[in-house]
Amino acid sequence: MNRREMLATTGAATLAALCMPKLMKAEAPASRVAIVRCHDYAQYAQALSLAFDQIGGIEKLVRGKTVALKLNLTGNPKNFPLTPELPYRTNPQSVAATVYLFAKAGARRVRMIESFFPADQDLSLWARYGLDVNAINNMGVQVVWENVQNLGNYKQYVRMKVPWGGYAYPAYHLNPAFYQCDVYASMAKLKNHWIAGVTMTMKNNFGNTPCSLYGGDCGPSGNERPTKERGAVLHDGTTPAPSGVDAELHPDSPRDPGYRVPRILVDQNGIRPVDIAIVDGVETVRGGEGPWLPGLEKMTPGVIIAGRNAVCVDAVGMAVMGYDPYAERGTSPFIRGDNSLRLAEDAGIGTRDLKRIEVVGLSIKDAHINFGPGAVGKRLSELNS
Repeated sequence: MNRREMLATTGAATLAALCMPKLMKAEAPASRVAIVRCHDYAQYAQALSLAFDQIGGIEKLVRGKTVALKLNLTGNPKNFPLTPELPYRTNPQSVAATVYLFAKAGARRVRMIESFFPADQDLSLWARYGLDVNAINNMGVQVVWENVQNLGNYKQYVRMKVPWGGYAYPAYHLNPAFYQCDVYASMAKLKNHWIAGVTMTMKNNFGNTPCSLYGGDCGPSGNERPTKERGAVLHDGTTPAPSGVDAELHPDSPRDPGYRVPRILVDQNGIRPVDIAIVDGVETVRGGEGPWLPGLEKMTPGVIIAGRNAVCVDAVGMAVMGYDPYAERGTSPFIRGDNSLRLAEDAGIGTRDLKRIEVVGLSIKDAHINFGPGAVGKRLSELNS
């Protein structure tokens, strides 16, 4: 090794060390994960109820409590209207069924949470995603609908420090709705992701960041009427967050979405841990997260995956898709980005080690469906031809 190579290697190692958070030393926790069969959303409530029973029940957790339910309604419906042939968003029937089960378990209130444009609290905006707001409001429990794209109904953002110091930012500013609850549940889809490789429970938290502070038109002082997504601030790191919002820890770190997105989404799971993780694989898509990507196609795994730990659930989800939770960047499905499960495990959120995770209900082998190499811009038929 010559002097130049030695300096380059040393520099890379130094940068890596600077970008490492103060990680927790205890072994990452393991938690039971249930896989249940469900081929039809008409049977979703029954199937999810079984999954809840298999992970120990939810009654003690939610009875008399406020449950926040984070949906996955990715893609502005103005540009990407409902497409039944590509079920990449949270299914409306699954939402109604889940609220029903929370009501049945004795929840006092369900706080429906998602961030979308326009950043308004108009209930009719939720109907654009096929949600029957009136029916859901009559499930026997109080339902509050919160668009968390800005401050919404609140007067001040909540600043939450990342427990281990943070991978990307030391703290994030979120809509208070995320903390006006006793239990935080996530409803994600079993999908590939162009940057993150896979998107399930953990990636669903990425959308918790309000575009009023982290959107491309946040400006130097924030913008309560945002119209741009998070790409410039969070994905690319080319636009700083506004004054009063924590600056990133390492501004000289790579301006690469494949580096930044996995770290930011893990930070997000540190500041708002998921108490109930639900991954919908009844009907979904492969090849990416939405129809703005080439090669997207419908998949029908016919499963629901549920648990109490986001990392454990996502590790099992990866295995069901045919992927190795220990895969690294450059191998499927992490074609363009770092493995967020590794980062989350290193931070002590949960284990990705399938040998330590008790899988109940269906086995991974029985639930397995081939998702192919990931988001490569081609359908499976094109890859196999």
